[in-house]
Amino acid sequence: MPEAFRSGDIVDVAARLRETAATYPDHIALRWSGGQRTYAELHERVDAATVALQSLEVGPGDRVALVLGTTPTFVEAACAVLRAGAAMVPLLTGLAPDELRYGINDSGATVLIVGPGRAAALLELRDELPDVRHVVVADLDDLDPEVPRWGELTATDAEPARVERDMDDLAALVYTSGTTGRPRGAMLSRGNLAANQDQTLAGRFQITDDDIILLVLPLAHIYSLNVGLGASITVGATMVLVERFDPKAVIDAIEANQVSVVLGAPPMYVAWLQSGLLDTADLSTVRLAISGAAPLPVPIIHSFYELTGLTIEEGYGLTEASPSVTATSMSPVPVPGSVGQPLPGVELRLVDANGRDVGEGDDGEVWVRGPNVFQGYWNDPEATAAALTPDGWLRTGDVGMRDANGMLYLVDRLQDLVIVNGFNVYPREVERVLLTSGQVAQAAVVGAPHPLTGETLQAYVVPLPDVTIDVADLEAHCRTDLARYKNPTSIEVVDSLPTTATGKIRRVELREDG
Repeated sequence: MPEAFRSGDIVDVAARLRETAATYPDHIALRWSGGQRTYAELHERVDAATVALQSLEVGPGDRVALVLGTTPTFVEAACAVLRAGAAMVPLLTGLAPDELRYGINDSGATVLIVGPGRAAALLELRDELPDVRHVVVADLDDLDPEVPRWGELTATDAEPARVERDMDDLAALVYTSGTTGRPRGAMLSRGNLAANQDQTLAGRFQITDDDIILLVLPLAHIYSLNVGLGASITVGATMVLVERFDPKAVIDAIEANQVSVVLGAPPMYVAWLQSGLLDTADLSTVRLAISGAAPLPVPIIHSFYELTGLTIEEGYGLTEASPSVTATSMSPVPVPGSVGQPLPGVELRLVDANGRDVGEGDDGEVWVRGPNVFQGYWNDPEATAAALTPDGWLRTGDVGMRDANGMLYLVDRLQDLVIVNGFNVYPREVERVLLTSGQVAQAAVVGAPHPLTGETLQAYVVPLPDVTIDVADLEAHCRTDLARYKNPTSIEVVDSLPTTATGKIRRVELREDG
């Protein structure tokens, strides 16, 4: 890759796209079911999108919310937001309306760009988004013609005004669930994202312009956004965009596009194994299969290797680290069960409750420091102070252990975070919704192992006096107010919840009973 990229002097992925388009203008940047686009064409599209955003008065200090799938529009919009000097707020398309409303309003986004699947729902919320000046919709013929369309706005040959930005300027507000029951916006600077793009391109993940990368995970997720999109643009790799995961359709895409790198998550590999498709699939072009966003069960790694000859590489990260921290690709050989060794420029400590380093083989909280560590939580100095030490260490809340070879193994989590399909869910966020149903006096939600999603949510509810809980109605209430992956897979009505002497719920007992 060009030496300039490794020096860290190019401020963000939009600037890197300009350099890559100059170096590899005819190289294919994007492929999707409807066509393909070269890097020169993508650069021109981003310039046009930047002009469109600037016509909507988007500039430095603004935030632009993106509710888009893994599509060319997401790529164009994300790069254009940065090129205009603003910050993106990527929001998952599967979020419930209340969750989308919260993210848009909390971020103070002034422009909302939404895809076809959520356009109608968000236009209904238009009056409840006081900071949003403009809603731009991916082209839909059956909507109000007064609503701006992305295709129409970006149909221009005009040159955008150049905006100079610094490494410390905000690039993205990425929402991650918090212990308070509401997501918090992790502030990632342009330098944070650029640093982690370079850090990721190490070890066996040294992708080049010859690689073809499968991107099927949501681009609104920091893993796909920065490890996938950001790193690929940095080196000029080809990205194959698949909007939804279907086991056979994705294997067909791998074969048809001769994919060399699969950027995946545990549910993908589990689904492939359960489908039986790997018996006849041609994965001969794949040189690297990666899993991130959630722990991958060791038996899955072994079974996948037996069928394909590919050892799945794992990594560990979190939104607040942009996201990558360690990877098995950094070790001489991947060790199933481990999440590998730190990426270049990442410092890692394991500490006890008093902040002292623990010894080899001992459990401790994982602390991380490096140029990829975030600036803090949006409008939440208290949470920021709890997460970051004065000398820049990020307290991850994860408990790990390192062996004699420096390999990191994740043991547990200090908090009650549950990871479903690679997405963070805090029980109190789900409990808050259960308690608004008008049926529930107390609620407790815990995680439990699940063969497909890694973990699932189990809810225990105590009814209000003289109320008989209708579980089906309660499930419907959750489906209305929560994203699908945050919905409990079981709800059990109980007379009481186990508590400590001070009234705190003893989740350990619920996990053991479950």
